[in-house]
Amino acid sequence: MISGTPLRVSRRALAWLLVGITLGSLAPACADAEPPFGLEQLMIELGRVPHAKARFVERKYIKLLKRPLELSGTLEYRAPGYLERRTLKPKPESFVVDGDVLTLENARGQRRTFALQDNLALWAFVESIRSTLKGDLAALDRFYRVTLEGDERDWRLGLTPKQPRMSAVVSLIQIGGSAGKIGTIEIRETQGDRSVMTISEDGS
Repeated sequence: MISGTPLRVSRRALAWLLVGITLGSLAPACADAEPPFGLEQLMIELGRVPHAKARFVERKYIKLLKRPLELSGTLEYRAPGYLERRTLKPKPESFVVDGDVLTLENARGQRRTFALQDNLALWAFVESIRSTLKGDLAALDRFYRVTLEGDERDWRLGLTPKQPRMSAVVSLIQIGGSAGKIGTIEIRETQGDRSVMTISEDGS
């Protein structure tokens, strides 16, 4: 049972929520005789990982602030549709997507649960990462114009929103990595602010 009313979030909250659900993918070694590197091959590499855990440091650059805001915590992905971000600093919070259900919990332990289909823009945010990790190019194409720059050792996946509500908030999502590993995710907002997440393997 999904509790709560259809999800309504502010423009800035939408942008920040996306950063809150991202993580690095830990990829196996490449097999012999792989086809030339390109968008389809990248999706194959990313989609090979059934489970990954990582740590993150996120910096939010806001025009009104002299210094970036910094958050850190842990991230987990389980194929095909589970994403979890647990922020540890500066205060504990969690953001969990399991299938089509989103659960938010704040530092006071208050929890709310929503259906992603209740908010198309938020659904698009979720799929920017989940569909990348799954290697589901068709799902990405539903919400974004997808481009790829660089080579296998240093690639940058560009996602330009198609959905009007999302494009009013975010101008570009750029995911960077090497081979089948995601190392950074940058979100550029239409009003000039941006968020950069750096991802590293969980050593625990």
